[in-house]
Amino acid sequence: EVTLVESGGGLVQVGGSLRLSCVVSGFTFDDYNIGWFRQAPGKEREGVSCIGSSDGRLYYEDSVRGRFTIFRDIAKNTVYLQMNSLKPEDTAVYYCAAATGVVESGSSFYYYGEDYWGKGTLVTVSS
Repeated sequence: EVTLVESGGGLVQVGGSLRLSCVVSGFTFDDYNIGWFRQAPGKEREGVSCIGSSDGRLYYEDSVRGRFTIFRDIAKNTVYLQMNSLKPEDTAVYYCAAATGVVESGSSFYYYGEDYWGKGTLVTVSS
């Protein structure tokens, strides 16, 4: 069974930092691209950051590039999203997700193929 369990969300002030964690089971990072998506109230879900399975390539949505960092700990089966210099527009539910395919699209990326999703963790940035 494939599972992805996020943690680390919460309330933070503008300019603050949070680190999200996602513990995965049932698959390996070699076989699946692993990353983070988010969905703000009234908006569509968008890709935030991803690590490519085949080459470790890093993908970032343009608005988070330079502020967010994605990394993984293979021994712990965990992927992280370090979020710095948070802005109110970063407020959203953040989802950990894995998929067999990933492709760049415009300012972000999207998944295709077989995919799996966590239940999400809420990040609220207050001004």
